[in-house]
Amino acid sequence: MLRWVIFIVVYLAVAFYTLQALKTVTKHQWVYYTFVAVTLLIIGNFIYQFTIGEEGRVLSRPKSYAFGFLVAILAFMTINLILLFSEDIFRFLSAIYYRISGKHTEFTIPSRRRFLSMVALGVAALPFSALLYGMYRGKYNFKVLKYNLEFDDLPNGFDGYQITQISDIHSGSFDNEEKISYAIDLINEQKSDVLFFTGDMVNNKAEEMKPWATLFSKLNAKDGKFSILGNHDYGDYVDWDTEEEKSQNLIELKKLQKEIGFDLLLNESRYLEKSGDKLALIGVENWGRGGFKKAGDLQKAKSNIDKNDFKILLSHDPSHWEDQVIGDDYHYHLTLSGHTHGMQFGIEIPGWIKWSPVKWRYKYWAGVYEEMGQYINVNRGFGFLGYPGRVGIWPEITVITLKKKSLT
Repeated sequence: MLRWVIFIVVYLAVAFYTLQALKTVTKHQWVYYTFVAVTLLIIGNFIYQFTIGEEGRVLSRPKSYAFGFLVAILAFMTINLILLFSEDIFRFLSAIYYRISGKHTEFTIPSRRRFLSMVALGVAALPFSALLYGMYRGKYNFKVLKYNLEFDDLPNGFDGYQITQISDIHSGSFDNEEKISYAIDLINEQKSDVLFFTGDMVNNKAEEMKPWATLFSKLNAKDGKFSILGNHDYGDYVDWDTEEEKSQNLIELKKLQKEIGFDLLLNESRYLEKSGDKLALIGVENWGRGGFKKAGDLQKAKSNIDKNDFKILLSHDPSHWEDQVIGDDYHYHLTLSGHTHGMQFGIEIPGWIKWSPVKWRYKYWAGVYEEMGQYINVNRGFGFLGYPGRVGIWPEITVITLKKKSLT
């Protein structure tokens, strides 16, 4: 209860600063009343959703939107606070100077400058607008990212072999069938040889995927569709009544994956064959650093393949690659992961900048990386979770073409 009181007091204090900026810029009282009404509505809804709303540690759709609007308004108000508080310090120091120097007979703080308030509101409007756009359009702004990866020892039959990877569907967050249908068509338009899904089909429960199963069953790939589990697929973030109920949920999810047409790899392997050559496909259950589920068993998963095979590993969390895969005595040519979502927020300009706060948590957080002659692609995610949108880090469909490295 105390933390809610502290949070509300801080929130209202930050809102007060923004209100002062509005009063400096305009004399229209309806602007003040609108701002007050919006800020109170947002904090009221947030408190309701996280106290009386649905239980569980993972954000439901109503909770997500309550969180999203709170983040947007806090970004707006915090930037105003930083800029205006800086001005207040200057105003206070100026008042002291004028009093000590004798220029003023009384201690008088100069008035807030209208221009600086306008600048503060204008700067604050940029992230506020971006966050609202991310909730409205950004979360379905699907991008196809294509990579060519060359290998000395790629079997000849797989030269030019094309892979499509998707990850982190998080079907419980979807709210637009038309946009998801468009994304499914976009995946199929790539006409890849094989399709890999690298975990997190749902947020909490298998039932979240049921309304979308028919749509996802339309996914096509000549050599099959393969999948693994992510940390959200186990139902660990739900307060189940019994362990049996939790176990049944995972059984239902595995059944759904099969109905959709995925070959779910649970610490096991398969061989893909092309023109008389073969490629080893290994899929591990989730293994994540920092408190995430560690059901992945790489030793078990690789037990039926040869050390000299060309290998593709499906592993949901890129920390697994960093902590266990790179140093393994088997050489995993390509690992496909997801999990990070690129934090759904950042700045990416190809060839110029690639940044997201998630880089402070994960060394390998988006795109292709190479270490010790082994590659990993960390997919930015198909869906979204928590904040119900994306800003700068768009939902991704990865297309990777395997190439035989030329000897010349």
